[in-house]
Amino acid sequence: MLESFSISFESLNFFSIVPMLIAIIGAIVILITDMCIKKNNKQMYTMLTILFLFLDFGYLIAFSHHWESRAFFDLILVDGISLVSQFIILIGAILFVPLTLSYNRFHEFQYPEYYALFLFMCAGFQFMVSSDHLMVIFLGLETASLVLYTLIAMHNRQTAFEAAIKYFTMGALSAGCFAFGAMLLYASTGHLELYGVKSYMEANDYQTSNILLASIVFFIASIGFKSSIVPFHTWTPDVYEGSNSFLAGFMSIIPKIAALVVALRFFSIFMDIPFVHNVFYALVVITITLPNLVALIQKDVKRMLAYSSISHAGFAFSAILINNPQSYSALFAYWILFLFTNLGIFSMLWISRTKEQIWDSRYDHSYDKFSGLIKLCPMAAIIIGLFMLSLAGIPPFSIFWGKIYLMSAVINQGYIYLALIMAINSAIAVYYYLKLIVYMFLKEPILKDGRIYLQNATLPLKIVVGIATLYVSLSIFFVDGLLISIYEIINSSL
Repeated sequence: MLESFSISFESLNFFSIVPMLIAIIGAIVILITDMCIKKNNKQMYTMLTILFLFLDFGYLIAFSHHWESRAFFDLILVDGISLVSQFIILIGAILFVPLTLSYNRFHEFQYPEYYALFLFMCAGFQFMVSSDHLMVIFLGLETASLVLYTLIAMHNRQTAFEAAIKYFTMGALSAGCFAFGAMLLYASTGHLELYGVKSYMEANDYQTSNILLASIVFFIASIGFKSSIVPFHTWTPDVYEGSNSFLAGFMSIIPKIAALVVALRFFSIFMDIPFVHNVFYALVVITITLPNLVALIQKDVKRMLAYSSISHAGFAFSAILINNPQSYSALFAYWILFLFTNLGIFSMLWISRTKEQIWDSRYDHSYDKFSGLIKLCPMAAIIIGLFMLSLAGIPPFSIFWGKIYLMSAVINQGYIYLALIMAINSAIAVYYYLKLIVYMFLKEPILKDGRIYLQNATLPLKIVVGIATLYVSLSIFFVDGLLISIYEIINSSL
């Protein structure tokens, strides 16, 4: 006869999953509101989404010092890495959502399902970064991924359907690799929780079997796809091109930080194994270099930014290769600085979005579109130029400081050649970032009316661009404090 058992509410540490529950409840509230009130508009859905994201963010801040490290039978892990990554996810979501309040009517923003799915996606990413159990990570990953497939397709254009199908197909392969890798890891170590895997590796003096190495290879493929690591990056430019600029900008930041956290938790266990270290080293070098070279020949700004984001992911992955608290702090600081820069440039692309294919029969944001922009819309040209200089790593703008801290972590660990490769690629990237500035400032305009570049410029969009511009321009004054705060939070959990 089975013995009865009881579980106390306190032992579950239920409050550790309240942030995710707030997002889930918010999604349900939006759907119920739409059923009860028939004459809603997108402004109401957007406000409800932002409200619940703020509640989620506020709860994280208020209770971040009162949580235990583990909850729900060790399935949930609340540590410094989890908190910092959740802050990045929520800040990104709060700042990107107002971009739906554009003048032009895009039909996907009229549906309450769009906003409900967006909140479900945020909850999925939060679960993903708040666990070191592979099954919880997998559930969070697939929850968020399935939502992303749907949101891309809701743009209802031929390129959007193509992008969604490509993303879904590659995503299904990635999910299969993750599940198969987890199975092989369990077969070789007897654990699905990463702290158990780490204990097993330490007890066996980091001796590896062929099954364990095969498991690691599958995880490299799966996580590499989610974070756009070469050679698993091929979906990225097509998906960015097919998505609206709001969603493309969001995808360049939030899914990747979640994938980076999973990679950090998983690969840090095996980084001392020569095979894993060498493979990771090669992937980081290729991911930093190859997209930079391909970006040089792009004709569309959004595709160029897609390859740019792949290269930036390679920079971030170098922190996982280094595998120490300084590199982790530099990674999160780098990604926060990257968040605001990409928020700004994709917001400007969204503001200039028109439904008419005036400049190019295929691309929405060809370089020709921005020819002579300084004469047609000087403020827009200056702001876009500022974001391009930041992406290029030109001082004193934000990403320069992120690269400096990341490269200092690389050099401190003796990876001189890697630092040299990072510096060379930063110099190469300057060319294609400055290419857009050349078009805006040195070429003659194709059109005579500059108002078309501000068709979507509502007050919420202007506020978002203003926040991004101030952050990028004034980062020199607070980047040290940001890095110190992140280091203290991260170090408290390592």
